[in-house]
Amino acid sequence: MTRFYSETEVISRVDDLTQPRLGAFIRARIISPVTTPQGPAYRETDLARLQLLVDLAEAYELPDDSLTMVMSLIDQLNTARGDMRALMQAVAAEPDDVRGRITTTVRHIRIVHIDDDPENS
Repeated sequence: MTRFYSETEVISRVDDLTQPRLGAFIRARIISPVTTPQGPAYRETDLARLQLLVDLAEAYELPDDSLTMVMSLIDQLNTARGDMRALMQAVAAEPDDVRGRITTTVRHIRIVHIDDDPENS
């Protein structure tokens, strides 16, 4: 079962998070609370994102628009990692001959792209 946290709980659990900063993250759409009968609520993943946001804002003095871009890139990377993990599981479930053809094709594509890369010239 998913645990939800109130705004007060979130602010007390995330180091250096204040109500104005949380409001700024919400307005910038970096964080989106879920709606519950008790009001806006936050998931465990939101707490982790908020801690990362606060740490980035503090350490690098990043404005909200930069934080939005950084979090978007992190989200894209996490999605790509999940897709790659699923693809690897799908390939692993295939027979040996299919896995062998996939491995050969991937190596060929990587070599072609390395040869096409101007930085390798």
